[in-house]
This record gives sequence, C-alpha cells and structure tokens, in this order.
Amino acid sequence: MDLAERLSERERLRLAALHEYRLLDAPAGDELEAVVRVAATVARVPHATLNLIDENRQCQLTTVGFDGADSDRADSMCAVRFESGHFTYLPDARLDPDYRNNPWVTGVLSDVRFYASFPLVTPEGHALGSLCVFDTEPGELDDVQIERLKDLAQIILALFERRRQARINAELAALAEERQRWTDTLLETIDVAVVAADQNGQVTLFNRAAREWHGLDDAVGRYELFETDGRTPLPPERTPLRRALREGTVKDVEMIIKRPGREPLQVSVSGRSLIGPGGVAQGAVVAMNDVTSARAQQRVIEEARRELAAANADLRRSNADLSNFAGAVSHDLVAPLTSVGGYLELIGDEVDGRPAQWAESASRAVTRMRDLIRSLLGYAQAGSAPVRRVTADLAELFEQVRVDLRPAAEAAGATVEAGGPLPCVDGDPVLIRQLLQNLIGNAVKYRDPSRACRVTVTAEHGPAGWTVAVADNGLGIPPEQRHRVFEMFTRLGIGAAGGHGIGLSTCWRIVERHGGDIRVDESPGGGTTVLFTLPERDRSEQG
Repeated sequence: MDLAERLSERERLRLAALHEYRLLDAPAGDELEAVVRVAATVARVPHATLNLIDENRQCQLTTVGFDGADSDRADSMCAVRFESGHFTYLPDARLDPDYRNNPWVTGVLSDVRFYASFPLVTPEGHALGSLCVFDTEPGELDDVQIERLKDLAQIILALFERRRQARINAELAALAEERQRWTDTLLETIDVAVVAADQNGQVTLFNRAAREWHGLDDAVGRYELFETDGRTPLPPERTPLRRALREGTVKDVEMIIKRPGREPLQVSVSGRSLIGPGGVAQGAVVAMNDVTSARAQQRVIEEARRELAAANADLRRSNADLSNFAGAVSHDLVAPLTSVGGYLELIGDEVDGRPAQWAESASRAVTRMRDLIRSLLGYAQAGSAPVRRVTADLAELFEQVRVDLRPAAEAAGATVEAGGPLPCVDGDPVLIRQLLQNLIGNAVKYRDPSRACRVTVTAEHGPAGWTVAVADNGLGIPPEQRHRVFEMFTRLGIGAAGGHGIGLSTCWRIVERHGGDIRVDESPGGGTTVLFTLPERDRSEQG
C-alpha cells in the first residue's frame, strides 16, 4: 500500500469514526454549548466554535459570538492542520503563510486575526474536528489558558463518547428486549417443560408446558412430586432442579407429577446449574420431557412378557408327552411377540427422542445468544487500552507465543521458527504478543494440506524502524483480495478453517496505534507473508 493509499485509508477510517458519533447536522445540546461558551471565556475572546470536518465541509456544530454555518472544507482554517493532532496558535493569522490568504482572514468570510484551534482526536487517533477560539484583533494566550482549552477539548470528546455510548446502550437494550421476546416466545411455544431457579433454589421460571404439567394453569395450582413408583414422595432436596443446582448437572432423571383432578404425569428431566463469575452457581435450569405414554407402552411390553413367561411355565408343567409340542408353540409365540416388542421399543424411542431433540435445539439457541452484550466490548479493547511503549524483547515474545501455540502447531504438524536473531523493539509488549499470536495462529490455521506447514518469523531494520515478517507456505491470498484482509469481518473463504474476520483487523489496529503499517505479500514458493513495521521512538521520548 503506497502513501496515497494509506492516506486515503486513514481518511476513510477518520470519516467512519466521525459518522459513528452521528453529530453532523444534529443539535449540539446544552452541555456542548456550555463548553464552547466557557472556551470563549477562558480565551477572553468574543468568538468560539465547535467545528466538525467531514468529506467536503466544515460543520459549525455550535458557536459563540456569531451565527454558525457550514462552509467548504477547502475554506476552513481548522481543516488546515487539525489532522496533525497538535493545537494551532496564531497571535495574528495574517503573519502565517498557511493562513494569510484564507477567506476567514482576508475578509471574504471574516477578518480573523487571533486564532487558536484545539483538535478533537479520538483515543484511536482519528481527528474529528476542533474547538476553535478567535478574535478580529490580534491577541495572545498564556500557558494556563492553553492548558484549560486543551482540557475543554477533552471534555468535548468525552461528551461525544457519552452520547455515542448512550445510543449504543439504547440499541443494545432494544436488541436484548427483542431477544428476550424471542426467548419468551420460544419457551411458551415448545412442548418441553422448562423450570429455572435462583441460587437459593427458589423457582423463577415456569414456561407454558411446565405450568400445564404442574397444574399451575388452574385455580388450584397444587402438585406433588413422586418417585417413579408413584407412591414415594420426592424429598425437596432430591428434586432434579435442586440436584442440578447442587451437583452441577442431572441427566434423564425420572419422576412423577401428580395434580388434583388429572392423570399423573411421568417426566424425564435433564438440566444443569448456571455458573456465574468466579465459578459460583447463580441458579439452575431443567427441561422435562413427557414420557408417560412411553413408560405405559413399556409396562404393556413387560406385562406381555410376564404373561408369556407364565404361559410357557404352564406349558412346561402340562404333560411331558407334549413337551416338544409345547416348545414349538413357545417358539411360535415368542418370535412374533419379540418382533412386536422391538417395534414397540422403536415407538418408545421415537417418543423419547423427539422431545429430547427439541430440548437440545432450545439449549443450543440459548447458548448462541449469550456469546455478542460478552461483543458488542479487543478488537475495541485492542483499540481502547493505552499503548505502553517500552523496549520489548521480540525474541522473548516470540518464544511465549510459540509455547502458547505449541498444541495447535503439533496437531497440524507445523514448524514455527525464527529465521534469525530477533531484536528488541519499541512498543507495547502485550499488544505485540497479541499481534504475533494472531499472525502465527492464522498461518497454522490456513496451512496447505498438501505440504508440511512451516512458519518463519524474521526482522529487518530500516529507515522506518524494524520490519517484522511472518512468512508461511500455506494457501496464500490472491493479489486482488489482499487489500481487503484488514477490513473488519472480512472472510475470504480460503481453506476449510472458519473465522470471524476480526483477527487481521485487530493486527492492523495494533500496528496503526504504534505508528507503523502492515501489508500482505506472497511468500517465495507460495504462501503468505505479512510484514509490519514498528517505528522507533524519538530519543527524547525514551529519556
């Protein structure tokens, strides 16, 4: 990716960040207006504005001392230097060659003389616009004023973020409510009884089937639980729900539910405890399948078998002279009854299995929802934690990654090695380790099954700092798709391994936050080489 492409990509990401806040053409609100008024007071000037810069224009979100309006980005004073991230301070704009011919200075749009602009830069490094104070007369700021104006710019960013988080929280709440409605509808629709309890064993959920089976859908609302003999009451501590809470899991435990005025119901129960933070059980849930008919069929079969055994005994006792005849009769009776019994058992299995599959499907659906509320919070973390730039031993980090990935590498028959000595680099050791782990893990994951997998890590020093290469002999990435691999949720469909399309995007973000760049090339002989640079810090920063 050449410089122009990188600049275009950075601008695309900057605009995406700006539009994510949804501030353009929206009311500023009392808080932002108050901050801009305070900025004018701190600077002791009559004019202040909060400017946002999009693709083509400067949007004055709120102003003090004049009526704000949109103007072309090319005419904006704030757009000249805001992407540098440094504040601009001009006691007299007529004396600065970058500003003296600007229409805001020349009198076309205004007669700005004193001018100070404080860029609004997100933690990810995206410049959204600036907090600007100005006057039509030359002026100056002291150090205290500058620091307070910088503070106000940070307050504005915090208000932007709070507004964005409030919107996201509202969207997540709506999504959670929708999913809850879906879950409630599912639980009320399925013909499987679901019962849940809290950590104290108090029942918190009876779905429709559970209410019907326990007789809770009528005015009486009483039920009793028994062992499968139908006579022995089931002690509270032996109920499947309490056992699941206490033991962690129960499977295919049977009991009988007796309800006033209704036939007893025999159910098969499976469930497990719900584990919260720290491994502490927060409750339990069980699913019940109605096996009354299946057990009745089994009893019919057992009764038939007992009757057959009795008949055979009578035949054996009848007459020794008829023993051969009795044996033949016995054979002729047993064979068809065994066949009938097999078919009845198949019917019983069908009755047992279908509800079990429903319960399993319901369980899989609940498992899939808990995993997007634990997303919608690295990729973000990889971009939200501050970069701790220190001297990091790349060789040591590589060895740690190789140990972490050893089981996967051995299972794949992969060789992971350094192609030479690895240096010490400037960067955040935690993020660099994550970067290496993602790249090496990808290389092993997308290996070429037709040859032994080999992954090599090398480093070379150059004007831009250290360039680290992770090369493999895997499936490779077609040239026309290489520019897409660092985009969020991009999955190229290469090989049988699946993924979420987040790993390489996270790698790009880590490198970008270190001030470097990352690109994909082809390995000699086939495969993929990912190269990323880690710039060196200035000596003044290292002191």
